[in-house]
Amino acid sequence: MENKEQEKIILTGDRPTGRLHIGHYVGSLVRRVELQNSGEYKKIFIMIADAQALTDNIENPEKVRQNVIEVALDYISCGLDPARSTLLIQSQIPELCELSFYYMDLVTVARLQRNPTVKNEIQMRNFESSIPVGFFTYPVSQAADITAFKATTVPVGDDQLPMIEQTREIVHKFNTVYEPVLVEPEALLQENEARRRLPGTDGKAKMSKSLGNCIYLADTADDVRTKIMSMYTDPLHLQVSDPGHLEGNTVFTYLDAFCRQEHFGRYLPDYTDLDELKAHYQRGGLGDVKVKRFLINIMQEILEPIRVRRKELEQDIPALYEILKRGSEAAREEAAETLADVKRAMRINYFEDAELIRAQSEKYR
Repeated sequence: MENKEQEKIILTGDRPTGRLHIGHYVGSLVRRVELQNSGEYKKIFIMIADAQALTDNIENPEKVRQNVIEVALDYISCGLDPARSTLLIQSQIPELCELSFYYMDLVTVARLQRNPTVKNEIQMRNFESSIPVGFFTYPVSQAADITAFKATTVPVGDDQLPMIEQTREIVHKFNTVYEPVLVEPEALLQENEARRRLPGTDGKAKMSKSLGNCIYLADTADDVRTKIMSMYTDPLHLQVSDPGHLEGNTVFTYLDAFCRQEHFGRYLPDYTDLDELKAHYQRGGLGDVKVKRFLINIMQEILEPIRVRRKELEQDIPALYEILKRGSEAAREEAAETLADVKRAMRINYFEDAELIRAQSEKYR
C-alpha cells in the first residue's frame, strides 16, 4: 500500500453535456496533455462523467448519451493519447456507486449545503428545494471517483477547490474511523490566471454551452471568425482614436490566455509583444478590428490541427467506442481493488473473512 500511495496518479474529466469549447481547452485540456507527456505520472485517468451529467439532465438523457462520443472526439483531437491516458465512461464503473453509498455515511446534509460549489450550481440552475438528490450529493460522488483510482493529483479550476476539500475530509474521516486505505488528493491549479476561467464571447463571466457564448473546438474557421468579430470589447472605445480599456475587455483576456511571443512575428509584426499592443490600445489609436483579426489568426492556428484530427477520427467511430470500452474495463479493475480495500477496512467483506467465519463457528459450538 505504501508504494501505491507514493505513485503520482491523476484523475480528471468532464460532463458530456455538449461539445467542448476553448474554455475547456485552455483551462484543462492543454494542461492534461502536458501532464500526460511529462512522464511524471504513473497513471492518468480521464473520465467522461455521464452519470453525474444525468443528475440534472434526467429529463433529457439522450443529450448526455449523444455527447459522450463528442467529448471523446475532442479529447483525442487535442492530444490525449489512449496509450498513455486511460479514457473511461463513469457509468461503466459500478464500483463508484458502491463507494459513494458508503461515503454518504461520512458526510452530513449541513456540510453539503455549505459547499460553495454546490450552492452556486443550485442557484445557477434555479433548483431551490427541487434539487435532485444525486446532484446535491455530487461532492460525495466525486470523492468516490477520485479515491477509486487512488488519485494523488486532481487538476481543477478555482471553483472546484471546495470539492477537493470535501474529498479530503471524506478520506480523512474514513481513514480515521476504519483504516488508512484511501489517498488524500491534492488540487493542481492552472498557473495562467486568464486561463483559469475564460469568459464568454459576450463578456459574461463564464463561457457556457447554455448561454450560447462559446467557441467550440469543432467550430469551422468561418464560425470562429464570426464569433471573434462579434466579441465584446470596450463599450467606451467608439473611435480608433479613443483610449481603450483592458479590464473586462474579452479580446484582451483571450490574448492573455492564448497569445505567445512568436505570434507577433507571424501575424502582427508592428508590435514586439502583448504589453506593447496593450499600451497602444490604452493610449488610443488602435482599433478593435485590428486586435480581433490578430486574435482570429492565433485561434485558427491553434484550432486547425484539432479540426483536422477530429475529421480523421470521425471516420471510424466504432474504433473510438472500443477505446472507451477498453479504458473503462481497465479503470474498473482499479476501482474494484479500491472497493475491496474499503470493504476490508469496514469489515463487511464477510465471505472473504476467514477469521470472522472461524470465530462465529466457535461461538455457536
